[in-house]
Amino acid sequence: MIMSKKDYIEYLIRDKFQLNVKQRKERFTNNIYRFQILLRKTEYFVNCRKDFVGKLYSYLLRYRLKRKRIKYGFSIPINVFGPGLSIAHIGTIVINDKVKIGSNCRIHVCTNIGADYRDMNGVPLIGDDVYIGPGAKIFGNIVIGNKIIIGANAVVNKSFEENGSVIAGVPAKLIRVIDSEE
Repeated sequence: MIMSKKDYIEYLIRDKFQLNVKQRKERFTNNIYRFQILLRKTEYFVNCRKDFVGKLYSYLLRYRLKRKRIKYGFSIPINVFGPGLSIAHIGTIVINDKVKIGSNCRIHVCTNIGADYRDMNGVPLIGDDVYIGPGAKIFGNIVIGNKIIIGANAVVNKSFEENGSVIAGVPAKLIRVIDSEE
């Protein structure tokens, strides 16, 4: 969560690196990067700027973010992702606002991350360096460890805490464990 101007700048730098944005002009042509800049800026103003002007500007940023979410098909709330977010494509991504996802997450289209219908407060806690394939569904009060690869169209409804794992299937199961060098 962004709690200072220094955090805000670090999040922007890590997001830019993960999206592989090299040239300055890409800031204006890459729609996903522009969305992530707006997301981080909104997080900064909501979390850090408590003065009148900051609150007023945060309302404007929330409105702009809502319009971009509708345009791109994202339902990504603020304060969910750690630094180093990489959204692969424009398309449907739905995430519960209580979910916490660590740093360096790459997420693809048609992904749903949220609560189980039996326990609306139980949401996933996802670690660092996680790859979420297209069409993945992650729900329930579960924990996903660090350096996990979640395959395309996987339905994850139980915890996988072993670091460096590949999980896939319906329901998801452990496919293999990856060495740190891979």
